This record gives sequence, C-alpha cells and structure tokens, in this order.
Amino acid sequence: MKKLFKNFAVAAAATALFSATAVMAEDKEPIKFTAAQDFTAVYTFVSSGYSQGQRDYITLINERGGIDGHKVELSVTDTGNEPQRGIEAYNRAKRDGTVLVDFFSTPVANAMVDRVLEDEIPMIMVLHGRGDASDGNTFPYLFPLSATYWSQAARLIDYINENEGSLEGKKVALVHIDSPFGREPTPILEGLAENLGFEFRGFPYASPGNEQSATWSEVRRFRPDHIIIWGAGGSQPVSIRDALRNGFQPEQIYSVVWLAEADMDIVGPDIAKGVRKFQLAESGRENPIIQAIVDEVYGAGKGAGEIEEVGLTYYNVGVASMAMALEAARLAVEEYGAPLTGEKLRKGFELLDGFDAEGLIPKVTITNDDHQGGGAGRVVEWSGTAWEPISDWKASFQDLVWEQIEKGAKNYRESN
Repeated sequence: MKKLFKNFAVAAAATALFSATAVMAEDKEPIKFTAAQDFTAVYTFVSSGYSQGQRDYITLINERGGIDGHKVELSVTDTGNEPQRGIEAYNRAKRDGTVLVDFFSTPVANAMVDRVLEDEIPMIMVLHGRGDASDGNTFPYLFPLSATYWSQAARLIDYINENEGSLEGKKVALVHIDSPFGREPTPILEGLAENLGFEFRGFPYASPGNEQSATWSEVRRFRPDHIIIWGAGGSQPVSIRDALRNGFQPEQIYSVVWLAEADMDIVGPDIAKGVRKFQLAESGRENPIIQAIVDEVYGAGKGAGEIEEVGLTYYNVGVASMAMALEAARLAVEEYGAPLTGEKLRKGFELLDGFDAEGLIPKVTITNDDHQGGGAGRVVEWSGTAWEPISDWKASFQDLVWEQIEKGAKNYRESN
C-alpha cells in the first residue's frame, strides 16, 4: 500500500512544480479538520506538543500540494477540558463543514460520542476517550487508532514475562491515580496474574498525585518484583522519585505511555536512567517524516511552535495522529472521490493497512471490526538523555483485551 508520506515526496528543488500544485490546491475545496482540545486545564502537560505536531504535519503535506490538490485546514480551539465548550466548538465546526474532530480530552470526547455517531463525523481518540470504541461495529465513527490502556498494560506484562524471567511466583504492583483512568488496566492485570501465575496488587493514590508517600510505604511492604506506574502529568515524576526513595531500582519501574522527557528532567535525567515505559510513537528526530518537518517546515520558517519541541514524545504522537488521519483522507479521496465527507473518511480509515508513518509507529491496520488498529506498541528505556527501544513493536494478549472491548461495547449498545 502506498503511504501518504511517500505519496507526497517532491524534490525540494522543484520550485515550479510546488508553485503549480499550490495554485491547484487553492482552486479546490479545502478539507476541514477540527482540533478542539484542552490547552488550559488538565491536559496541558501534553496538548501543546501534541497540537504542534499535528499542525506541523499538516503544513508539511500542504506545502507538498495537499490531498490530491486539496489543502487541509485545521481549526484549533481550547475547550479547557469542559464538555459544554467542546459541544459548542463541535457545533461551530459542523456548520463550517468539518469532516473530522479530535478533542484530546476524555471527558469531552466521551460527551460527544452520540453526536458524532448520529452526524457521521469521524472522531479520532488517540490515547484518550473510550477503549471500547475499538469496536468498529458498535462505534463506526470513533477511531482510537492506537493501543488502548488495556493493550498497553498487556504489552508491559508480556515484555516483563519474556525478558525479565518468568513472572510465575513473582509480585507485580500497579501504583495508580485513584480515577477511572488509573483503575482501567486492573481487569487485564488481574486476568494475566491468573494466567501467568503472578501475584498482583493495586495501590491507589489520591488525585492530583503530588503526595504519594503513604501509598509507597504500602508498596514497600508488598515487596513487588516489578512496578507499573499509572498516572499522567505531574504525578508521574512523583511516583518515580518515591519508588527510588523506597529502595526500588529504576529497572523495576514500568510506566503507561504518559512519561516524557520533561518528567525525566524533573526526576533527574541520570537518576531516572533505566526507567521503562510503553511507547506508541518513536521519539527523536531520526524518522524521515520528522526530519522532513525540520527541513521543509521549520527550514521555511513555517513551524507552529519552537523547534526544540520537534522530536519530543508528545510532539511525535501528534504527528502520528495526523499522519494516520491524512493517510485515511488520501485513501478516501483516491477511492471515493472529492468532496471528502465524514462517511467517505470513515471508509478511508478502514482502508489503512499496515500503515506505519515511515516507521514512526507500529503497523496500523483498521477494519470494520477493529478501530484500535492492532494494539501494538513497544517498551523503551530511559538512557539518561533519550528513550531507547528495548523491544520490538508487538501486540500482546489481544484475546483478553478484546474481552474488555466487547464487554464495554455491549454495555453501550444495551443502554442506547
């Protein structure tokens, strides 16, 4: 399958060709996306870099002629993590002709589920929203496009079991924020504990997670062999520091996807060396798409933010999210023609087959049934300066994951 990035590869020296495609794009109706996200409340630790990555990728594609000559317009607004503001932004976007929305906020995205299903407008839910939205039959216009939290927990356990000695007879602790998000991996970990023969125990701490000392005293008494920390933002470096203070080694600590370079700076880059986490998108600037953004977007003075952000964890996740969306748009226009509609874009997503954004992400295949895309990820380790991969891309224990997806989807169907 042709990939979007290669499809728009144009020699940098071909100035006349760029000019011609720019004129053609101006004459064609633009493709409108909406990013009504939380820039001021809960998701501030991630939203700025994520949004910058999305905008820069769109600029790269637009500079290369857009989608078959159609420029992509991204409307960016702040919801402050408030569902009502998200609804208002959605209503404006719908009137303006948007064919895709991304709220990057679980409360806002969950509030919009019924609306986007009714209006047939795709909503991408990368690393937020409902994990059971992976069921494409129940949620045809919702697209997680990435490993759910259930898949992330499964991948971490699979890595530990395969690479750190069998987990049979061992102890695994989940240290998590006391919220639905923090408790989400529990059923998967309980199931895997039974299947693999390890002892599992969860240790919640109160939100926002600035004080965890009492929780870690309990963890110390449990004496786990491996610890999975499950928080986001400021609570994550607190978890790592408290783990180290209580005598645990960095290599015993594993994290959900929410751990970035800034968190390691807070802990101390050298002190945190050896901590591991689930990774959705490659970090750094080695990937060809990220390199092209540096050269063609920032080199032309058209970057959406500071160049220092390019290549960081959440920036690259933003690029990956938009790479999948624009590839779906390209496939939809190629297969079904312009103008692009929500229904055509949904079908475009379901044409994604092994798409990996030039190696930025694991191979993603979307079908009518599976909107998670396979659920793959890898484990990376903090080297003191960067996240280095210590495993291959892989999906783990998807039978257990899909039990949770189908359970949630069934509950939704029965209540609607």
